[in-house]
Amino acid sequence: MNIIPSHFLCFITFSLLASPIKSTSSGFSINLIHRDSQLSPYYNASSNYYDNLRNSLRHSLTRSSSIFAEKPVSSPLTAVPGEYLMKIYVGTPPQDFLAVADTGSELTWIQCKPCIECYAQNTPIFDPKRSSTYKNQPCQSKVCQRPLVCGDNNFCNYEVTYGDGSSSKGDIALESFTFGTTSGKPVVLPKVSFGCGHRNGGDFDKSTDGIVGLGNSDLSIVNQLSDTTNGKFSYCMVPLKLNVSSKISFGSDAILSGSGVQTTPFFTKDPALFYYLNLESVSIGDTNIKFTTKTYPTNLNDSDGNIVIDSGTTLTLLPSAFYQKIEDEFKRSISSTPVEGEEELSLCYKNDEGFEEKVPTITFHFTGADWELGALNTMLEMEDGKLCFSMAPNDLAIFGNLQQMNYLVGYDLVGKTLSFKKTDCSKH
Repeated sequence: MNIIPSHFLCFITFSLLASPIKSTSSGFSINLIHRDSQLSPYYNASSNYYDNLRNSLRHSLTRSSSIFAEKPVSSPLTAVPGEYLMKIYVGTPPQDFLAVADTGSELTWIQCKPCIECYAQNTPIFDPKRSSTYKNQPCQSKVCQRPLVCGDNNFCNYEVTYGDGSSSKGDIALESFTFGTTSGKPVVLPKVSFGCGHRNGGDFDKSTDGIVGLGNSDLSIVNQLSDTTNGKFSYCMVPLKLNVSSKISFGSDAILSGSGVQTTPFFTKDPALFYYLNLESVSIGDTNIKFTTKTYPTNLNDSDGNIVIDSGTTLTLLPSAFYQKIEDEFKRSISSTPVEGEEELSLCYKNDEGFEEKVPTITFHFTGADWELGALNTMLEMEDGKLCFSMAPNDLAIFGNLQQMNYLVGYDLVGKTLSFKKTDCSKH
């Protein structure tokens, strides 16, 4: 389960019509708005872009530190604001909230009354007594399986613990969820399993009311949407600094088609919430470097799933020895002399005129698919006139969101495949 770095926070915004439709639609799409964009309700003209970026990178490096922490439900990250906030409507009549949409989380939860312990949030806390469709789930219910537990009240309970000690605890319940769409026709899901949090604390931001889990597990909202969407969703993230909405799509709207689409399998491990790809090698220009490092515990063959793809991790993180080979070859391929690096990114260059044309194409060779990265995806502006290589050494391997920008990325949870296509996301 992840909470995503604050600099890349986006919002999914909706228009709720008076007569929502039932969940019979085969596909729908939702806008994503960058937190620091002028389109964002949290836009702050006085905020420093580069300071926010550095904070984001520090959280990106932190998030991988406890992926396999032995907790009932655990998060690899600190509880800072997430990359995407998803506006959801919960209950009957619907109450609206902004929750972090996270591909590395399995459980959807929001803060609930009675609030034994809650952090401050901008919107009123959800009151189950105001909803005619709220129903706590008993311990005997089908949904109450590991990592959920039976509470003293004979209701199914959950406990989420994050890497910085932040946590949420409460009841598992069924409730009606409403999602707005870009078409203007809201989609109503009448019985969604979610966490009603009565004890929540730590470093959660007041603009965040909870989490929407989009991960690879039975608890995920994606799997709960499967009757409507057939287990398919996609996203297309615009490059940084563009004041244009990104988009997340579900069902038939999420199917990638046309020339240029490439597909690779994804794999499931324990815990079953991350999306693992099989990375075979990485090319820098014409030089190919094999990836043979085992970075994740697995009950599969060693070659099945050796890197996580994550929309919430900013940087691409690679095992130290392998990363060093990539960095060394990258430096050899560029005639420019590196300048002083950053705390989070060691390899930086002066952004002289024509520098970006010197940057070699880096290709990640996954099973059956080649993901080509140009300067947009590999060089990050850390300050005026300074570009840094947007990958870093780490104990675990994670393919981050900087490398996914301007790509349409689609997940098929039924076929267990991930597809991608180079796309101008500002026009998608």
